[in-house]
Amino acid sequence: MSWFSRKPKRSMTAAAWARPEMSVTFRAEIMPGRTREERTFKIAKVFPNGRVTLYDFLGEHREGAFEPINFLREKARASLDGNDPADGKDPDIG
Repeated sequence: MSWFSRKPKRSMTAAAWARPEMSVTFRAEIMPGRTREERTFKIAKVFPNGRVTLYDFLGEHREGAFEPINFLREKARASLDGNDPADGKDPDIG
């Protein structure tokens, strides 16, 4: 083993945190005074360096500008709206 051996470079997979057409929400500190819906945009393109461009919003943005991704947010919202029964019973079946 050499003292100066190179570590294998990690491949920067931008898709690790973002994918095209995925919704992301800017942190409230970046857009104060706006609701979550006003701070939410869809990803148009993901670059190899991990930055993204958004539909209807100019510029490239990095992961740190957004709130942590919560993949269960939509599921939780559906259960609060009554579309996902908590008791396990299907409301469509009599």
